[in-house]
Amino acid sequence: MDELTQLRELRADAPVPDRAALAPGRALLTDAITNRSRRTRRLRADWRIASLGAAAAITAAALIATQVVDTSSPRPSAPATVAGDLDLSGPAAALGRAADFLDRQEVPPEPRADQWIYLREVGGEPAQPTRKDGSDSGTTVSVEKPDPDSWIAYDDKAAENDASDTDYRTARESYKIASDLPEDPDALLAELRKVFPTGSGPDGPPEAKDEHSFRALSVLLESYPIPPDALARVYRAMATVDGVEVTGHLIRDASGRQVIAVTREYDGQDVRREILIDPVDYSYAGQRDVVTRTHEIPGPGSLEPMVYQRGDILIDIARTRAAVVDAKGHKP
Repeated sequence: MDELTQLRELRADAPVPDRAALAPGRALLTDAITNRSRRTRRLRADWRIASLGAAAAITAAALIATQVVDTSSPRPSAPATVAGDLDLSGPAAALGRAADFLDRQEVPPEPRADQWIYLREVGGEPAQPTRKDGSDSGTTVSVEKPDPDSWIAYDDKAAENDASDTDYRTARESYKIASDLPEDPDALLAELRKVFPTGSGPDGPPEAKDEHSFRALSVLLESYPIPPDALARVYRAMATVDGVEVTGHLIRDASGRQVIAVTREYDGQDVRREILIDPVDYSYAGQRDVVTRTHEIPGPGSLEPMVYQRGDILIDIARTRAAVVDAKGHKP
């Protein structure tokens, strides 16, 4: 069966089932999700996974992230090219095709200051890490899945003016950042590295330029609404980052959809970040962290080492719906 036929048959949402288990790190995740009320996207100062605790912290941050998609305009009924024709042979070809399509789309109006961003996301739990065959292994860190529906104010003045926390951007700020990005890929990446500055990890120096660029792009892409012309510039710049690849096939996300995966391995780690893109309208569709080499990490205290095998999925978040709405609680 070809990939286009699979895509047509597997577009329906199929949320992953909940699984709960007690293990080190549970308290960290539970506390993080309990404090979800602000629902603002936070910059992860270091995305490199050095321990299961680090993976849990990253996941918790992702679960409470401000992730916004502007779908106030109708979704295109058919793109300029269908997914089966998408050239997945490399980042320049795949992301260039997506950017060309986005450049032809009408730019919708910016959301009003009194509007809200509705989003629905599934997955995100780093339970046992998940294997391709459905089996589990390693020490588990799991919490109850939070409500997949959330709303954030588009123009959140209180959050925007909070000088005590500089590691996030509101939806309105992100829209402006994206809209003002330059056309030149090098200049665009340099600007994003300024907007989302690097930090030192607990066991190493600040990120190298290319890892910093990819992380900054990943953070921005969570922060829709991004105008289609700005998103096109972002994709073209992403294709120039050293180490970025596009999988040679569509992959299945946490909801069961077939999506494009743009990947880059964390520097010096055995894990890669995957930015997921919808193959129909090329919008941001989620993210995954996947183990690239079987390895062990010492367990905290006297606990047994945690074993990760190649293909284990540590983070799996699928954005299945998002829109600009007129009031909190409204669904499109």
